[in-house]
Amino acid sequence: MMNEVLAAILDTPAAERLATGFVFTEGPLWHPDGYFYFVDVRASKLYRVTPGHAPEVLREQTGGGNGTTFDLQGRLVLCEGDNRRVTRTGADGSIEVLADRFEGKRLNRPNDVVCRSDGSIYFTDPGLRVPLAERELTQAGVYRIAPDGRITLIADCEYPNGLAFSRDERVLYVANTRWTAYILAVELDAGGLPIRRRIFADMSSDETDGVPDGMKVDVEGRVFCTGPGGTWVFSAAGARLGIIRTPEVPANLAFGGPDLRTLFFTARTSVYAMRVRMPGQPHPWYRMRP
Repeated sequence: MMNEVLAAILDTPAAERLATGFVFTEGPLWHPDGYFYFVDVRASKLYRVTPGHAPEVLREQTGGGNGTTFDLQGRLVLCEGDNRRVTRTGADGSIEVLADRFEGKRLNRPNDVVCRSDGSIYFTDPGLRVPLAERELTQAGVYRIAPDGRITLIADCEYPNGLAFSRDERVLYVANTRWTAYILAVELDAGGLPIRRRIFADMSSDETDGVPDGMKVDVEGRVFCTGPGGTWVFSAAGARLGIIRTPEVPANLAFGGPDLRTLFFTARTSVYAMRVRMPGQPHPWYRMRP
């Protein structure tokens, strides 16, 4: 049974499966021209799907493509975990490396990525899945790529994964996936650099399917984070409001549709959609489009 709080958030009671037959879906991202991007991490493919139509492959051999976002010009930014880098794809299809090293040392395995309204790009780089002999960086970190290309370590934690900004972009939420399950809140100054950090929410659970992973924030400041059993929803103050259950446990989600009121879930072998009553926080590029 769905609790009353979730019933007031969701506009449809159950998720609709849009497509299936994948290995492990991730990286959902809404394009305002009317379609979602997503990746099949383990098949190393980037897809585009317009609701009501079959998905189409946009790129093969993504190098373990995972988290996605846009820059302020609407170019696709992709974490390529197997390639150990963050890239940007131009309008002509050319691929530019934004980050593959920090202080001369090779990144571990970039996982998720978000864009701030000043044009800076933040990404997570967990190290646990990289063999110890191949790790050049000792920390698993959250990094910031400044508009001028300079890379700064923002925070470290055991296994940083999904990322999302608060509505005013003064808090960066970081999902910690391994060892302990929680959401870290990194408070930022006006320039996007860290001031202090705190635990936003505990996501420990007896449920064994799912870990804290992808995150998004709606216009009322609620945090949606995929986790054990489904998608956990928190108030802006960190109180757990409930868990959205879908046929498969999702690894990530995105708000989309013309009104940003469609939740798009990448969940194991499939992608799903549900309608919500409040829109998601728009990407900075959306607000800049004519």
